[in-house]
This record gives sequence, C-alpha cells and structure tokens, in this order.
Amino acid sequence: MASWLPDTLFEIVGQGPAPSKDYYQLLVTRSQIVFRWWKISLRSEYRAAKPGEVRETHEDFLENSHLQVQVALVFGERIIEYVLNLCQGKVDFLERLSDNLLLSIMSYLDLEDICRLSQTSRKFAKLCVCDQLWEQIVQSACDTITPDMRALAEDIGWKQMFFTNKLQLQRQLRKRKQKSESHKPAGLP
Repeated sequence: MASWLPDTLFEIVGQGPAPSKDYYQLLVTRSQIVFRWWKISLRSEYRAAKPGEVRETHEDFLENSHLQVQVALVFGERIIEYVLNLCQGKVDFLERLSDNLLLSIMSYLDLEDICRLSQTSRKFAKLCVCDQLWEQIVQSACDTITPDMRALAEDIGWKQMFFTNKLQLQRQLRKRKQKSESHKPAGLP
C-alpha cells in the first residue's frame, strides 16, 4: 500500500517565531525527514550564515527529540504530531484521494454524516460546503432540474437551494422569471 503514496508525503514552509525572520522548510518523504533553514538577519554576524539542512530517516527522527522540538517551535504542535504519525507509518489514505472521488463518495452520505465529516479536517470542511457536492445531492433528491432551477442554484448556491423550502424556491423562481422578462426588449418572445 505504501507504494501508492507519492514520494513527498508532506511539505510545509514558514517563518520562525517572532522576532525571527528566519525561513524554514519541512519535507517528509517516504523514507526521510528534511528540515531546512535560511537565516535572514540584518545583524552583521549572521549575514554570512549559509542555509542549513538536516536529513534524518523516519526512525532517527523519532529518536531525535532536539529536532522534534525545533520543528514544533517553528510549525506548532499539530504539525509535529502529524509528522510523528507519518514517521510511524500512520498515513491517512482517505485524505489523499482526489477531491472529485471524495465528492462522489460524500454525495451518498446522510446529511448528519456530512455534518460530522465536515468537522474532521480543513479539507473535509471545505469539501462539505462546496457547490459541486450539493449539486450532486440536489440532483439525487430531485427528479428533474430545470434550466431555471440551475440558474437559481448558480445565483444562490446549491446548498442554499437544497435547504430552501419548496414554496420559497417557487417564489424565487417566479421573481427571477419576471425580472428576466422585464429586461427583454419589446417584441422578443
């Protein structure tokens, strides 16, 4: 299963904690951790400082508490926990599926499950509110979607359309139709 994974499992870049202006990169590949830094300082003693790099195998990184502390200081506790899990072989394969495949799977979930899934990660929170998912849900709930309904959904959003009751939708469609007819030049059908 590990052969399905890309060579780069995780990458993050960022600036060190204030007042530092130093720049850092953390790269997790299938076999090693790469921690790079660039010293950025106006102080004369650091101007000649060259970029640095530490490469460790996953096993060595798990035993190197000093490097773990450095990574945690720069990128935070959540990132170090995630990297430690990757080093231990705990890979979330579901998060690595394409968005289109995940959206297709999610369209079969109950609304309660979509709500719960949205609370699991930033990626799923974003996918659970995207129009592409809600368009699929509306299409599975409705027998037919008219061009007027599609145009309204593009204006208000598919999720909003799903949660709007039938009477309100009919009223909005009627208003939309009246508005478009009032903007047509005279004499056109």
